[in-house]
Amino acid sequence: MCLAIPMKVSAIKGFNATCEAKGVSREVSLHLVQGLEVKVGDYVMVHVGYALQVITYDEAQVTWEMLDQVIAYDA
Repeated sequence: MCLAIPMKVSAIKGFNATCEAKGVSREVSLHLVQGLEVKVGDYVMVHVGYALQVITYDEAQVTWEMLDQVIAYDA
């Protein structure tokens, strides 16, 4: 099973972006979303260091809520 995490783009330099989620910052490759216009402030789904798609703020929030429920259930 694969898991992608929604993250907010905070900086872009070439095909790399600094993305943040829940206090964690990561360098993320934008190579897989080259055809899309990714801007600072956008949300992306990230899997193993690659942005897979651009999503809306609402989609990011719903995904975080579901992930929080999974974490709470497992505890």
